Amino acid sequence: MLPDLTHVEPSNSAIVVIDVQNDFVSGSLAVRDAEQIISTINALLTLPFALKVGSQDYHPANHISFARNHAGKKEFDKITIFPPAELVAGMPEDERPLEALDQVLWPVHCVQDTFGVAFVDGLEHEGLEVVRKGCDVGVECYSAFEDPWGLTNTGLKDKLKNKEISNIFVVGIAGDYCVKFTALDAKKHGFRTFVIKDAVKSVSDEGTEWIEMTKAGVEIIDTAEELLTSKIFSQ
Repeated sequence: MLPDLTHVEPSNSAIVVIDVQNDFVSGSLAVRDAEQIISTINALLTLPFALKVGSQDYHPANHISFARNHAGKKEFDKITIFPPAELVAGMPEDERPLEALDQVLWPVHCVQDTFGVAFVDGLEHEGLEVVRKGCDVGVECYSAFEDPWGLTNTGLKDKLKNKEISNIFVVGIAGDYCVKFTALDAKKHGFRTFVIKDAVKSVSDEGTEWIEMTKAGVEIIDTAEELLTSKIFSQ
C-alpha cells in the first residue's frame, strides 16, 4: 500500500541510490540478485525528483573493515573498533564519542580508483550527485550521511538542505546495511523517509531490516510501480 503522499511533491523530494557498484553486484562482495533491481531504479530515476544522489563505498586499500588487514582474522569475523584517535584529538574530552562498535570484516571491496568502486554498467547514473563514504581508513560508514560516531560526513545532509528537500526515497544495496543505515539517519535528521522495497536487495533473507526501519518511522513502499503511477509524480 502506498503511504499518504499528500504533501510530497517533486520539488521537495530526492532519490538516494545506495551503492549500486560493481563489487556489490558482480564483484568481491556481490549481493545475490542485485542486478535485478537496476531497471527498477532506472525507471525511478526518470521521475522529476528535485535532487538525485548516488552513494559509493570508497575505501582506501588498508581500510579497517577488510579482513586481510587484520592478522589471524577471516572474512566475516567480527572485531571491536573504537573512534580513531586522530579524529577525536581536537575534541573536548566530554564530547568525544566513546562507544565501541562491532565491525564485520569484509572481503576487500570498493577500493578507491578501482573497477569495483564504479557504478555498474546499465545504471543510468548520469546526472546523479555523488557522495562517497568509508573514505577514512579507521572509520566504517554504512550510512550515506555519516559514520556511526558522527566524526566524518559525506556532505549529503547539506546537499539536501540546500535544495530544501523534505522527502527522501531510498533504494539500492544492501538493504540490511547501507540502505538501512542511510534511511535511519535520514529519519534522524528530520527528513520524511521512504524505502522502495522492490528497488532494494539485502545480504540476508531474514528481513529484520524492514521491521527496524518501520519502528524508526521509515515508510516502506512495496513496489516502485506504486510511485511510478502515482499522481504526485505524473503531474
